[in-house]
Amino acid sequence: MGLLDKLSGWLGLRKKEVNVMCLGLDNSGKTTIINQLKPANTPAQEIVPTIGFNIEKFKSSSLSFTVFDMSGQGRYRNLWEHYYKESHAIIFVIDSSDKLRMVVAKEELDNLLNHEDICCKKIPVLFFANKMDLRDAMSSVKVTQMLCLENIKDKPWHICPSNAIKGEGLQEGLDWLQEQIAQSYQNNENLNH
Repeated sequence: MGLLDKLSGWLGLRKKEVNVMCLGLDNSGKTTIINQLKPANTPAQEIVPTIGFNIEKFKSSSLSFTVFDMSGQGRYRNLWEHYYKESHAIIFVIDSSDKLRMVVAKEELDNLLNHEDICCKKIPVLFFANKMDLRDAMSSVKVTQMLCLENIKDKPWHICPSNAIKGEGLQEGLDWLQEQIAQSYQNNENLNH
């Protein structure tokens, strides 16, 4: 059973569409993470740099997931904003071993959080401090400091150290994300009644 199947089971939601954007700079591990999240019976694909974006759709017993794997290459980052409005959650992947581009990752994160379609939403943001298996990797605490995540006051966020190739840390992140999505749906249901 894939991690997204487990997520849908925990949510206990029926026929809900969940749109998740997976963002981050190029070579941070976004596609590898998405491949780990797919149901176990999904054929594995060779991982190559994402050009533009890929859309992965998964169905489980109670949820339909649409995951937007957005290219992190500079010339494609302007595509991200076209998908903000319909997103229910964001996964932001950081290469924790790439100290030189941490400033660029922070700029992109700030652009994301200040965008008109995101800034007013209480959309949960899950950060994966990826590539923790590499010798030069910064701790998730150091990544939090470098990205100034403690300044995010208007939306729920969580950071998990991860090694996407082995799947380490992904379950913890998904546990948190499913809890946030479930709360969001529950709050919306309560407002509608």
